Amino acid sequence: MTIRVEEIPGEAVRLLLRLEEGHFHDLKAIDIAPASLTKTMAAFANADGGEIYIGIDEVTDSDGKKYRQWRGFASQEDANGHIQIFETLFPLGGEHRYGFLESESATGKVLHVEIDKSISIKSASNGKIYKRRGASNLPVTTDEDKRNLERTKGISSFETETVPYPVSNIVESAITAKFMEHQVPTNTPEAWFKKQRLISHGELATVASILLFDDEPQIALPKRSGIKVYRYRTSDAEGSRKNLAWDPVTIEGSIYNQIYAAVEKVVDVVGDAKITDVDGLRGVQYPSEAIHEIVTNAVIHRDYSILDDIHIRIFDNRVEVESPGRLPAHITPANILEERYSRNPTIVRLINKFPDAPNKDVGEGLNTAFDAMKSLKLKEPIISERPNSVLVVIRHERLGSPEEICMEYLKDHDEINNRTLRTLTGIGSENAIKRVFNRLIESRQIERIPGRSGPASAYRTWTGDLNP
Repeated sequence: MTIRVEEIPGEAVRLLLRLEEGHFHDLKAIDIAPASLTKTMAAFANADGGEIYIGIDEVTDSDGKKYRQWRGFASQEDANGHIQIFETLFPLGGEHRYGFLESESATGKVLHVEIDKSISIKSASNGKIYKRRGASNLPVTTDEDKRNLERTKGISSFETETVPYPVSNIVESAITAKFMEHQVPTNTPEAWFKKQRLISHGELATVASILLFDDEPQIALPKRSGIKVYRYRTSDAEGSRKNLAWDPVTIEGSIYNQIYAAVEKVVDVVGDAKITDVDGLRGVQYPSEAIHEIVTNAVIHRDYSILDDIHIRIFDNRVEVESPGRLPAHITPANILEERYSRNPTIVRLINKFPDAPNKDVGEGLNTAFDAMKSLKLKEPIISERPNSVLVVIRHERLGSPEEICMEYLKDHDEINNRTLRTLTGIGSENAIKRVFNRLIESRQIERIPGRSGPASAYRTWTGDLNP
């Protein structure tokens, strides 16, 4: 097999030597034992993936100061022992890539290894499991830690856990009665629940059955099955008690009812919000489809083993939906629109059987949300992972660069000023908007209107009249 070799410039070498080791990067000397290397590889695969550069030494000079130096492999064959261990850890060849880096300004070849977030749990060659946290490879030792890692990988799910809770509460609930009216073939609720393995042989209800079919699942699953909605009258990065419009609203009930109640609440609150636009005070507009799909995704894919609610925060310029639990298995913010993996497959499958299912197009929810934002010419949602949650943000910011938005506005208006462009773009800084105007002036697309200065300053489409 031919291994790629990439020639990099001297500046790239210097950047690599200054690279900070952390959650996604590690630097190793070529002397590292291949078996020892598997600890880092397994740790990256069990967490969020990462990159290892083998061939970087940490050296201490005569004054006791530490610095790094490039000391790569003399030949590709010298790295065979390390490469063979890659194939042992990833026998099917997936979830990792590797190649060599070399430079005229450095000695030897550095082996660069890229490791993806894995679907399965990886063990180092010593048989132990590790997980990356910051710049450390932490051993996963307790049974609870292993179960949590299995849930993160999607190997097991908290939805299948049983709860000592009266089965009659779900069999005889109002939502079960409504649900059974639409099932073909018809059956008794208890027989249907057992067939779907929602009731264990010990007559215990599963977490999934309680969330889907109990009228008040919060009784059996307190602090892990509700939604809280906040309204902050600010565009600040963080909300605070002083700018809360009202006390947070808690939405409870079965997760089917929660989804529709939460979406209705958010749409109502957003509809009442007002911003100052170029035409005066007007309502904030977000596509209801985007709100529906993002809330649905949060409810059906959250990690129910975590003691926390879903938090929906409505700001003047955005809506945030934060759901407990990190993304499962190999899913990342970068591939979430293309890849499919469900942490709670039973919930996803059965909620789709409800009349007017909230997840009509299974697996397409977030794609629909992105498309809905584009249809209103708003920027696409931002999806990010926090230490113990996933955050989705939909912003009231126009699609397109500030320069494009400025020129589009001037097609229908005689002039534009700093405040107007800030409103159109969602950019809060006056100086940032000034820089936009300066770039457009330099490219001869706009010009300052003569005789206007200070707060009255404004700009118009380039005429050339102000220049020789």
